[in-house]
Amino acid sequence: MNDNSNPPLLDHAVDQPSAFTAKNLIDDVRRSRQVPTGNVPAVCILEFDGDMTDRLVRDAIAQPFEPWACFHTSMFSMELEGVTCGIIARTIGGPYAVLIAEQLQAAGAKLIIGLTSAGRVSPDLPLPCLVVATSAIRDEGTSYHYLPPDIEVACKSPVVPLLERELITTGWAVRSGRVWTTDAPYRETKVQLEKWAQEGILAVEMQAASLFAFGIARQASVASVVMVSNAVDHTGEQFDTGSQDDGLRILKGIARAARSFLATA
Repeated sequence: MNDNSNPPLLDHAVDQPSAFTAKNLIDDVRRSRQVPTGNVPAVCILEFDGDMTDRLVRDAIAQPFEPWACFHTSMFSMELEGVTCGIIARTIGGPYAVLIAEQLQAAGAKLIIGLTSAGRVSPDLPLPCLVVATSAIRDEGTSYHYLPPDIEVACKSPVVPLLERELITTGWAVRSGRVWTTDAPYRETKVQLEKWAQEGILAVEMQAASLFAFGIARQASVASVVMVSNAVDHTGEQFDTGSQDDGLRILKGIARAARSFLATA
């Protein structure tokens, strides 16, 4: 019997090197699938829902990026605001988002941005709106494999104010602030929602804490843009993430912020 009273999730040797790395997997994919060599775009977007990526591909705005060596996903690339951006669809949840983020960093990405749907926690947020996450409550599992246990993890990237500045030009309401990351969206309770609302949390989503912890541990530049589209106390239309034009404006705002970030990094 293990005498350690901590559950395994809180008992990781986060200072120890990984036995299996993203580079190991990339090398295996290149060999087994004969993927051409090449770095990924400097700016890569992890799109939670996938609808935006589907539209971009359908309209020939985004094209397949063949050098992306991944067993699990396809990457598409596009030119936005003078920046080549990669986009990967349906990176749902912290474990999957960080799995792909690890591979992106190993493949040459300089900035990784999660673009995710979310539910409203703060009752004064309009629906829909955008939140640029500045920190996240660690109510998930992945972050504990990268950082010691704590309640919250901050986004350390200087791209955060640049994203807020550029996304305001989309016409959407934009806020910067704290979010709550959960692994179990169907286990959110009213007690939790009220508690986090009282503590100033804006929205609940599934990626930010995991990505931010990965970013700190791996010294990677990451950020999270949250599309708040639903709420348990909302009586109007739910899951409204805007039109195709809205999506393209949001992506262009992200690209402009990334361009400014890369110019000063």
